[in-house]
Amino acid sequence: MFEQIVNSERMFLRIDFSLMNIKKILQSTLVVFGLSVALSAYSSDQKTARPTSEQFMKSVIYQIHLPIFTQGGTLESARQMLPHIASLGVDIVYLCPVVEADDDMDMRFWSKRQKESKTGNPKNPYRIKDYFKIDPQYGGDADLKNFVDTAHKLGLKVLLDLVYYHCGPTATMIKEHPDFVVRDEDGNVKNGRWNFPEINFKSRELREYLWKNMEYFVREFKVDGYRTDVEPSVPADFWAEGYKRIKKINPDVIMVAEGERADAQADAYDLNYSFKWQKAIADVFDGKKPATELSDLWEKQNKHFVRGARIMRALDNHDTASDSFDARYEKRWGNSGFDAVLALNFTMDGVPMIYNGNEISDTSNLCMFSNRFYGKYAVDWSNALTDRGKKRISFVRDLSSMRHGNPALYSGATNWLKTDNPENVLAFTRNCKKQNIFVAINVSKKDAEFKNPINEPVSKEILNKGATFTDGGILLKPYGFIVFQY
Repeated sequence: MFEQIVNSERMFLRIDFSLMNIKKILQSTLVVFGLSVALSAYSSDQKTARPTSEQFMKSVIYQIHLPIFTQGGTLESARQMLPHIASLGVDIVYLCPVVEADDDMDMRFWSKRQKESKTGNPKNPYRIKDYFKIDPQYGGDADLKNFVDTAHKLGLKVLLDLVYYHCGPTATMIKEHPDFVVRDEDGNVKNGRWNFPEINFKSRELREYLWKNMEYFVREFKVDGYRTDVEPSVPADFWAEGYKRIKKINPDVIMVAEGERADAQADAYDLNYSFKWQKAIADVFDGKKPATELSDLWEKQNKHFVRGARIMRALDNHDTASDSFDARYEKRWGNSGFDAVLALNFTMDGVPMIYNGNEISDTSNLCMFSNRFYGKYAVDWSNALTDRGKKRISFVRDLSSMRHGNPALYSGATNWLKTDNPENVLAFTRNCKKQNIFVAINVSKKDAEFKNPINEPVSKEILNKGATFTDGGILLKPYGFIVFQY
């Protein structure tokens, strides 16, 4: 398959064509198993996350940034890759914005990052011109419908990206409805962050316009939900109403919030981003912070978010790939280091997400402002033909299978363990009525040995990369990890 993909990519270049009760249960379990953990108490007045399905909690998300996903950069070329994505054990495909981006060439209305990319591309996918039109660089309505239809036949759900905090300076809705954007006392358009016009949510007509936009893609294209850009900058009551409306069309609709608003999941969302989690991983694996930085952050977030909140466990995405550019995480830590990060995110609570190309150990320079006309950066699918790429594909498939097949990983409580090597070793358990799982990960480039903190016999080894059991302890090779049932 990948030989064909690589050949078609090359051809394109020549032809040019995305708890309080829980706490009590855990405490009793800990007494039985003699675990040493740090448990967070929820405040008595803390809200509770709305329920979501077990199917969603089992899910693995895959992000596609269309302009760089293939050399073609179209919905059709991405559609042809869907069998590969499904073969990884992925459940949900999340597409970065597919609606028409503003092509205004006036750099006063470009973001700093857009200018610094030096691609010269006026089209920032997150600067929208027309909310109801597919960007011609990706195709048309029929192409999105075919993409969603093929995904559904493969058992994949599809999420689109909503960008409602701001729009482009020449957005069609500004011409048609001047009051849809915020204006100063002199009537001039107010530009917010990134130099883009802010959308005016004080306008009832604007709200109706965007709610219709949410309904449109669920009803007409059968998409399964949305990831919402800069979610906390849009009023919470707008999202709550929007969710109610699209749920009437599709009762199983999914909502993912880009942001860390504490109560986002109380009424509108299934999942929150956490850029703090991503930064903590980078700091730990870069050696800037000890391994305990991650468990400490987990504790803080456990108190910050509503009770039972679910966090997206990810590292790479369209933002980080653009920001790191020539210092991609895969380059910084190598194949083994990135494997260890994947092992962490697939064994943590929440829902794991992988960015396009992670599954083939891609190290290409990527940029969210690139497309086939500007910059021309793209995932190098020839990596899939290398030994490193083949091993990563196999590893991701193993991780997805592990995630789907072990109830403790998608429904169990997370309990952090104290070890005698807190600088370099992450250790925690995932516990539910059906299963107990132990996880340990070496976040460093050197061997790490520690005493086994649970003293329970291994009943089933699930994953082992560079781990050996010593007399009363565990030795992990650089970036090694062990996952077992006890």
